[in-house]
Amino acid sequence: MREIVKLQLGPATLTGIQRPGVARFGGLRYARAPVGQLRFAPPVPAPLQGGVDATGIGPIAPQLPSQLSHVMGPCEAPQSEDCLHLTVWTPGADAEQRPVVVWCHGGAWQNGGVLDWYDGEALARRGNVVVVAVNARQGPLGWLLAEGGVANVGLLDLKLAFQWVSQHIAAFGGDPAQVTAMGQSAGGVNIAALLMDGDPLLFQRAILQSAPLGRSFRSAAAALSIGKTLLHAAGAPDLEQARALPVQALLRAQSAPEVTAAVRAQADGHGLFGPVLDGQTVARFPTPLASAAATRVDVLAGWNHDEMRAFTPPGTPASDEQTEQRFAAPARQWAAQAAHAGRSAWLYRFDGPPGLPLGACHCAELPFVFGTVDAFTSAPMFAGIDPADARRLTHDMQGAWLDFVRGKPLQWAPSPQVHVFA
Repeated sequence: MREIVKLQLGPATLTGIQRPGVARFGGLRYARAPVGQLRFAPPVPAPLQGGVDATGIGPIAPQLPSQLSHVMGPCEAPQSEDCLHLTVWTPGADAEQRPVVVWCHGGAWQNGGVLDWYDGEALARRGNVVVVAVNARQGPLGWLLAEGGVANVGLLDLKLAFQWVSQHIAAFGGDPAQVTAMGQSAGGVNIAALLMDGDPLLFQRAILQSAPLGRSFRSAAAALSIGKTLLHAAGAPDLEQARALPVQALLRAQSAPEVTAAVRAQADGHGLFGPVLDGQTVARFPTPLASAAATRVDVLAGWNHDEMRAFTPPGTPASDEQTEQRFAAPARQWAAQAAHAGRSAWLYRFDGPPGLPLGACHCAELPFVFGTVDAFTSAPMFAGIDPADARRLTHDMQGAWLDFVRGKPLQWAPSPQVHVFA
């Protein structure tokens, strides 16, 4: 059952969806469509005006099928370059000033968006919090660097979305002084990067789920070399001509053999895309684990017991050592730095319920955090899960996440103790 709900946001009248206990306002534009001369350019704010249909959620960024679709199932959603939108779930557009959670999805800087997997309704209803999910540019549209271009425009998208939240979330019943940035995998690294620019804080707490924080950011020289190769593979000699290419040409170029070879030639431990140490957007420190980032906010950080099983071919043993190096050790280091600076710092490990086909692999904690187990029914990593286990883990994990969002002590000792969800 759903009803129409109206909200006045400055000169704009938003029409959203009212469900029991939660209203959703989706597809809210925070920037102009990044097309034409705005392709590869920093986002340009776009104030909402007049009547705004917010009953949908808006398209996700153009992208190829995810390399983790064999684990999570297919990502099925409309795609468009006009993707710079966000969606808000709120228990009430009133003056209550609830804590706010801003979700930054993962996807190796190539995939993801505002999807049913990350629906904020259950979390908003249970916790009486406002949940915001952000679409930003992915792949070459968000992370390519070429001569004459700007690095990290996907990160600039996220930054502008946080600024939008700071400016407007009070109209949705949220408190801009109680914002938690919550990110998984690449989304967690993006949150770390936002903490490194030295600008005034746009959030006060961070939840970092399975974030590979230990690797340094890619150098600008390496990113330029890869960007030049990708544009050539797409059929454009320079950035200006690339602005006129069909978006599919840019996406297909990601899989070109010469692009794969260019990435391997860098031998820097990175995939095709990610934050670039360009001296401007990401300017001061070469790694997400710089204490200047970790000491700025309270943190809940953790990892999954079997992270690497999502990336390992069938029949090949997954590396516990790689899980430790990529995910566990960096989470502990971040929390230790935060605690040393007097911040609240908490650690967890997700072991998952018994019987998961891939164990507690990368992404396996997501449905329990959001309460969206039904949206993952086609996910091979959850084949045969016991509904009772799903309900129990959802109750326990959401309870912990919401306590952290509200600034409450969690039900276990702070860092260095690690709480296990199983």
